[in-house]
Amino acid sequence: MKGDTPVRLVVLGGGNRGRTLAQYALLHPDRTRVVAVAEPHPGRRAYFAEAHGLPPHRLYEDWRALLEEPRLGEAALLTLPDALHAEAAVALLEKGYHVLLEKPVATTLEDLDRVEGAWRRSGRMVAVAHVLRYTPYARGLKALLEEGVIGHPVSLQHLEPVGHWHFAHSYVRGNWREEKASSPFLLAKAVHDLDWILFLMPGEVARMASFGGLYHFRPENRPKGAGERCLSCPEEVERACPFSARRIYLEAYDRGERGWPLDVVAFPLTREALLEALWTGPYGECVYLGKNDVADHQAVLLEYRDGRTASFHAEALSRMRFRETRLFGTEGELWGDGESVRVFRFLEGERVYRVGEGREGSLRSGHGGGDMGLMADFVEAVAREDPSRLEAFEEALYAHRLTLLAEQSRREGRTVDL
Repeated sequence: MKGDTPVRLVVLGGGNRGRTLAQYALLHPDRTRVVAVAEPHPGRRAYFAEAHGLPPHRLYEDWRALLEEPRLGEAALLTLPDALHAEAAVALLEKGYHVLLEKPVATTLEDLDRVEGAWRRSGRMVAVAHVLRYTPYARGLKALLEEGVIGHPVSLQHLEPVGHWHFAHSYVRGNWREEKASSPFLLAKAVHDLDWILFLMPGEVARMASFGGLYHFRPENRPKGAGERCLSCPEEVERACPFSARRIYLEAYDRGERGWPLDVVAFPLTREALLEALWTGPYGECVYLGKNDVADHQAVLLEYRDGRTASFHAEALSRMRFRETRLFGTEGELWGDGESVRVFRFLEGERVYRVGEGREGSLRSGHGGGDMGLMADFVEAVAREDPSRLEAFEEALYAHRLTLLAEQSRREGRTVDL
């Protein structure tokens, strides 16, 4: 559809990610517009109707009902729950939509193959929301490496400090707390990071191993006298708990905070709705009830076929901040924190480069600018029929394969040879 006509988007999943990415259409109505949404929650459907001017017949409770219609636009945002990604992606591609697919692409290797097959048959474009690649920081860091600022990279260390309260929100109380209902922690949170490693240090991996598990958020670590809900917990226990739902949600609301994560707990967001959710829903529960089963810490080790190595740590028990990456090369060492890059060249000493936007890289900051960067490139790729504007889907698929194999290694306690 080469030209300047706005790209028409359908949205499958009107939760936080769907609303966030669809914001691009409100900011750039000359480039794209949302023409339909599929979302079971009536309040979220009502938001899309008002914000994007959708008529009632373009509001669908079930995404399958939307796909029974003739194709309504050129592209789709797929932000459904993890377990539905593969099925919906295949259906969208077969219908002829270009797809922006929230990670993960799929939750099993078999479903990953299904999506890849549908993509190759369809000839459509697929962009995976590996938003780290679409930030100003990523572009600046990648440019420095390609210039040879540390010579040839030989080894990489990478840290994902998830954040103690973020982990409690999403992986103890939230949508990703049970593997069977969503996906393993490494896939749900850190396929971003395996992709990031391959982005900075490309190559073919020969073998890998992974270690970790659920250590802290277990019933045996529950404080003595703790209530089943934070709002009914004795004050002396609740005040001493860093995972208190009162602190994370209610006190944040009273300070004037809005948006994520509060609008995940209650939507539309009001103090009354927030209180009701904390009294009745999972976000008000004690984190030590044992209703979660995903890992709260995990390490992955990679060995490339040419002998280079990489290591990755995902840590729940941390201060939430941007990922930190170190690269060690033949001519120097590099450290990046999402905002600046510090380079030490063996013959010249240290220099600091400012390449980011000063944002911590979480959902609250639009992933350091990555969300809107991804949307801009996706919309232009569809409008110009130019897949070169997007990061290669093959690379995203490879990162997913490595992540699923790393999880296999952790479960089976063995090194996986590729």
